[in-house]
Amino acid sequence: MNNLIASPTARPVTPLGILTKKLEAVVQEVNQRQDLPADLVAEINQAWELAAGIDPYLEECTTQESAALTSLAKTTAQEAWDEHFTAGAIVRPLEQEMLSGHIEGQTLKMFVHMTQAQKVLEIGMFTGYSALAMAEALPQDGVLVACEVDPYAAKVAQKAFQQSPHGAKIRVELGAALATLEKLAAAGETFDLVFIDADKKEYTAYFQMLLDTCLLAPHGFICVDNTLLQGEVYLPAQKRSVNGQAIAEFNHTVALDPRVEQVLLPLRDGLTIIRRV
Repeated sequence: MNNLIASPTARPVTPLGILTKKLEAVVQEVNQRQDLPADLVAEINQAWELAAGIDPYLEECTTQESAALTSLAKTTAQEAWDEHFTAGAIVRPLEQEMLSGHIEGQTLKMFVHMTQAQKVLEIGMFTGYSALAMAEALPQDGVLVACEVDPYAAKVAQKAFQQSPHGAKIRVELGAALATLEKLAAAGETFDLVFIDADKKEYTAYFQMLLDTCLLAPHGFICVDNTLLQGEVYLPAQKRSVNGQAIAEFNHTVALDPRVEQVLLPLRDGLTIIRRV
């Protein structure tokens, strides 16, 4: 989540975005003060400029998204998600910040190219931005299975898929992710690349199931989103939300598992890349 088209409801949801917002408030305050040393004010302003300039520069230097992805991002940003909250279907209301966005979408697309994946599994689709980005990199006979629990989000996604020449590569599985994974494993399905971006409290269960079954190919990779969770994982434990604690525990579990190697990248809200050893 979230390099989105500007929206009045958009909010910073990455460590860098939150840091930049806080620094902006500090800059506004110190620039109104007359009792502070000029060199201190200059240092604070430069700190804000360094933080604020990273995301726009990444956008500028990264291959632009397809027209289909641009349209989907705009649709997601303009949707009144509060009106489509399916009580009991998800752990919290849907919001536009759940969208992966340009930089992460292009990163996942590049991973599909690099791994030459034929089959991709996405656990947590939302409106389908990351699914469509990865599908664009799949070969014509490639398959992406996308798990989504919320029917309205899935409806938005499928409409976007129908408008893209790559949408036919995507198969949507509606329902609770763990139940869908059990069904896929029972059917003997195997995937070269798996992207996890669903219920944070179930991340460890997803991870264990992927490794304990045939779901992850012997040389497959797992990409996991939100593994910095707005910085909560490295802030004092008493400042963590339930999801922040779940992600901290997931990161610890992965780090101690001898079956895998992993690297946590500070991309957006944290992206962990995992492979079997």
